[in-house]
Amino acid sequence: VPIIKYIRKNRELFLQLVNSLSIDQLNKIPEGFHNNFAWNFGHIVVSPQNLCYLRSGVKPDIDIPFKTKYQKDSKPASFITQEEIDDLKLQLVSTINTIEEDVKNNLFKNITAYATTTYGYVMTTIEEILTCTLAHDSLHYGYAFAQRKLVN
Repeated sequence: VPIIKYIRKNRELFLQLVNSLSIDQLNKIPEGFHNNFAWNFGHIVVSPQNLCYLRSGVKPDIDIPFKTKYQKDSKPASFITQEEIDDLKLQLVSTINTIEEDVKNNLFKNITAYATTTYGYVMTTIEEILTCTLAHDSLHYGYAFAQRKLVN
């Protein structure tokens, strides 16, 4: 699946940023922002699973770790520990690998059409969902990149 290589690259860049900051820097909410670097990182781990499985109706009962904590319209409610960051790092890779495998196995052949509030575009195919995932991940990478400059 060609677009997944771009999603992976974006995640590699995000991970480099995560690894360049202390746990205190990851948790600091810069002035003018409603969330922190760690939240943006958790959000890009959780969101593609929501998009690909829950919102599409493909696996409506899937258990997504940290879903409530990092879903849309949530915000950091407490200090995000190094242990949680490490768990999110593992999920960053494993979840996209699972999605790629499910695409190859044609799991997404019957998708319930839906649109995200961020882009408002109705998606009916896994290719459209993955394109949205790349755009969404890139948006949050941009926020995190800006936040990095403010927490250093």
